[in-house]
Amino acid sequence: MTRVHRSPSLLLFLAALFSLGAAALRPRATASPLPGPLPQAEPSKQPVPAAAVIEPEELAHILGSREAEKPLVLQVGFRFLYREAHIPGAEYAGPASKEEGLKLLRERLAGIAHGKFIVLYCGCCPWIKCPNVKPAYDLLRSMGFTHVRVLRIDENFGANWVSKGYPAAKGE
Repeated sequence: MTRVHRSPSLLLFLAALFSLGAAALRPRATASPLPGPLPQAEPSKQPVPAAAVIEPEELAHILGSREAEKPLVLQVGFRFLYREAHIPGAEYAGPASKEEGLKLLRERLAGIAHGKFIVLYCGCCPWIKCPNVKPAYDLLRSMGFTHVRVLRIDENFGANWVSKGYPAAKGE
């Protein structure tokens, strides 16, 4: 049987290496501990102007009110997300990040009064990374629509609408 001689310096080196690796794997404290809301995007990184934003609570209140003007609600994200869950009464308008989605949106809005209250939403991903809301908003504004709001969804539709208990529908 061969005996392996280990020097104290080798053992100290291995211990230091192990502790560094363990420290790298340990979760670090952040400015906003989970769970909790995601930090708000800087104003310069907002996909639409602040005046065009509608919060989930406000939209849910409007949709549930008998007196409030009901908006035309358009989901401008991906079809599989719409099928999974969407705002009741919302229409699928195609992914605005793609030309075919913008074409569908243009077609849907043909003949709609430019003063109509319209709410756009996607819900695919965090608000500041969404590839769909800004192109949809920009298209509507370029078409002359004046009462366009975009639903702020900080994380995704499930987390910021469905899990809050707001009404949701499935399917087409």
